[in-house]
Amino acid sequence: MIIQGADAYISPSWYASKAEHGRVVPTWNYSTAHVYGHLVIHEDPAWLAGQVRRLTSTNEADFAHPWSVDDAPERYISGQLRAIVGIELVITRIQAKTKLSQNRSAADVDGVVAGLSARGDTESAADVERARPART
Repeated sequence: MIIQGADAYISPSWYASKAEHGRVVPTWNYSTAHVYGHLVIHEDPAWLAGQVRRLTSTNEADFAHPWSVDDAPERYISGQLRAIVGIELVITRIQAKTKLSQNRSAADVDGVVAGLSARGDTESAADVERARPART
């Protein structure tokens, strides 16, 4: 399974070092993970019901009036569960990579965060901020 995080074009015009020496080029920031393992097929209604309940609770949590599986008739839910095949990935290895301007100076990182934020790409800006090397 490949899991892709936020990704964004990074303009060299955002780097403070552009004004200092001009030796900058565009790049692309990204986060990705390759997850390896084996698949297990689940058709057990109890297992499926547990997954559906957890998935629903997670995704409904921010609603003012969250929907619950219990809001639907039990017989209807039972029929829906018979139409679902659950797939579980039993993970054996994860290989992850982030390229989030970690190799740039603090001033350049400030420029990247500001540039991404100005474009409205707050998710990518937050990723760069989290990956920022610790300031000493």
